[in-house]
Amino acid sequence: MDIINFSQKLKWIPPCAMRALERQLKRIPAVRRLINREYDVMLAELDGDLKPYAAEFPAHIRLPAEGVPRDDILAQMETMQQREAALWRDGFVSGAVYHGDSAHIEFLNRAYALNSQSNPLHADIFPSTTKFEAEIVAMTARMLGAAQVGGDDGICGTVSSGGTESILLAMKTYRDWARETKGIRRPEMIVPRTAHAAFEKAARYFGIKRVQIPVDEHFRADVRAAKKAITRNTIVMVGSAPSFPHGTIDPITELSELARQRGIGFHTDACLGGFVLPFANRLGYPVPPFDFRLPGVTSMSADTHKYGYAAKGTSVVMYRGAALRRYQYYTTGEWSGGLYFSPTFAGSRPGALSAACWAALVSIGEAGYLDAARRILETAAVIKAGIVEIPELRILGNPLWVIAFASDALNIYQVMEQMTRRGWRLNGLHKPSAVHIAITLRHTQPGVAERFLSDLRDSVAYVKENPQDEGTMAPVYGLAATLPMRGLVDDLLKRYIDILYRV
Repeated sequence: MDIINFSQKLKWIPPCAMRALERQLKRIPAVRRLINREYDVMLAELDGDLKPYAAEFPAHIRLPAEGVPRDDILAQMETMQQREAALWRDGFVSGAVYHGDSAHIEFLNRAYALNSQSNPLHADIFPSTTKFEAEIVAMTARMLGAAQVGGDDGICGTVSSGGTESILLAMKTYRDWARETKGIRRPEMIVPRTAHAAFEKAARYFGIKRVQIPVDEHFRADVRAAKKAITRNTIVMVGSAPSFPHGTIDPITELSELARQRGIGFHTDACLGGFVLPFANRLGYPVPPFDFRLPGVTSMSADTHKYGYAAKGTSVVMYRGAALRRYQYYTTGEWSGGLYFSPTFAGSRPGALSAACWAALVSIGEAGYLDAARRILETAAVIKAGIVEIPELRILGNPLWVIAFASDALNIYQVMEQMTRRGWRLNGLHKPSAVHIAITLRHTQPGVAERFLSDLRDSVAYVKENPQDEGTMAPVYGLAATLPMRGLVDDLLKRYIDILYRV
């Protein structure tokens, strides 16, 4: 019996006991060798997929004795770029590239090039970058319901490197705020089980206990469970607008008011929806309140590099009042190198990304974002209607444009595998097993929605006729979704990352 099948027979064991058993099993050399063999088998087929250029371009494992000519370097990069762009340019990818229009990309590249040497760490040398960042925060805050921007009591924030950093910064801020103002030494955060993985990452990094609450049949956070979860050590509660897995909006009004009444923070994670939901609301779609219009919302995150259509590497984290934001900062006056401070985790940062972000927001404007939201939501409606017509599939929750679907009749990961063979790159989900597609402007091109639905129907038909054809990734996703030994899944993912860094 292999270790995977053995593990799956132990589902009846409670999680705490399972973790202890797993630790003991891993100490046995024979078991460790068996696990390693199974990892090698599962990952061997991925190596070629992850390293497609191995046989085509030279690998550099040390600095070349003489520099490679610049034209040769650029030629290699152009070949790789053209090959990879062919996938997302035609709308075969879920999320990832949110705008993708060639003129927009060229514009952002020019903005980046003009500011390629800027670094906001040196604000005296590059004041343009601080101008861009302050205005990015102000524009985003206004869009998300801020009645007042800046000052001691207005909505304020900083620019970060992405949604994960925005979330990490916010959770670190609440930890330090609660420690200083409430004396809380064992902080806890309350998060729905559908909240982004970055909240668990923050919990691990900053020593915060993550208290997960269930979601209802529509995949929205359970308010009653949230109320029961509050303790004297709770520092912050979280809601998603929308959640990454299922595209549903948590009951932010009820959750944030509960947090306000108990004197704890509330963070709306609008990384995915911050630049869609305000415009969807203006277009008449059913968007419940989720932003700073709610008095209980004390912080938010919104990704400018997603539906804000900036270049990858920017996000905004915002707070209700400068006093709270100051707990995010790092400052020291005791370093021998002089006075040192930074608003986010990084010291030096690429000011060119902030410049390109500012350029994107200002050039698109409200009218542009409104039109983009309209096109995305209309395309999503076509795709949702098409999925509903496939008897073997069902849509999870009530999404607007991030559409998750599952199957009670088929292995949904095999369906995803078949879509991959047809050129699509979708996201696999767990608990429950499902797949989602995040609609972007790439999908609003003529014929893309229809092609997606045609390929999806064909993929479902193939899996029905060939249930034994699991492919490469379907077994891995299935393993991660069902294996009770969570450490085995973690080890597998770490080995996957090892492959990424293998020359």
